[in-house]
Amino acid sequence: MENLKVILSRHGFSFKKQWGQNFISDANLLKSIVAESGADKNTTVLEIGCGAGTLTREIAAAAKEVIAFEIDKNLKPVLAETLGEFPNARVIFSDFMKVDLSELEKELPEYAVIANLPYYITSSLVMKFVEESKKVRSLVIMVQDDVAKRFCAKENTPEYGAITAAIALKADAEIVKYVPRRMFFPVPNVDSAVVKLTFRKDRIPVKNEDIYRRTIKCAFASRRKTLENNLVNGFSLSREQAKAVLTACGIDEKARGETLSPELFARLSDVLADTLKS
Repeated sequence: MENLKVILSRHGFSFKKQWGQNFISDANLLKSIVAESGADKNTTVLEIGCGAGTLTREIAAAAKEVIAFEIDKNLKPVLAETLGEFPNARVIFSDFMKVDLSELEKELPEYAVIANLPYYITSSLVMKFVEESKKVRSLVIMVQDDVAKRFCAKENTPEYGAITAAIALKADAEIVKYVPRRMFFPVPNVDSAVVKLTFRKDRIPVKNEDIYRRTIKCAFASRRKTLENNLVNGFSLSREQAKAVLTACGIDEKARGETLSPELFARLSDVLADTLKS
């Protein structure tokens, strides 16, 4: 493919900060991102924020088909050129965050997500798949490096939080590659990392997923407060009820949310589900 900067210039494209547009043109890096996904000629891939189509091209070369979402309609002529040789690449010019995922998945087989994500939607987009998807098998996504660490953190670390435990309910998370900021243009202010989320059915079984999500949000609502205090405030429990719930789970009443593993959060949410029903 012709130099990307030349193509963008020819079409009069200008970057827009509000959409977090930072493109990659290094072919080896792009190929390695696709390779991490395991996509092959039997795989349908969803891409969010396809930009100038450099990653889209590599996905299309490896996969059965790629359905790419792009919010910036000014990229239409650029993508028409960069993806012209790939009939299995389809671009939908739409804001993916406004898409009804359940409706979209009616038209899709099981699929993988591969994306160089706009940083401003990273967490909300990941949670869209974690909470709503029935067919996603994996996410291989480029994200800000500090966000990558939060996705993959272990309990009792500063990076561990509600989103870590939320992801852990459905998927294994690992950082597969660190990417320095100089690999992008325009050059962003932070380094990045490629994270792989591999979804597993019933990874951590719980009685009620909504209660699990409420539990972790409650536990991290105020990190300086004890879990007991957060349960009292978040679930409108009496002090005695909160103590009884923690005791039933073998959790010290002075414990804080960041000390609990996702598995222990699951146990806590199950006890809370029973308590709230009674």
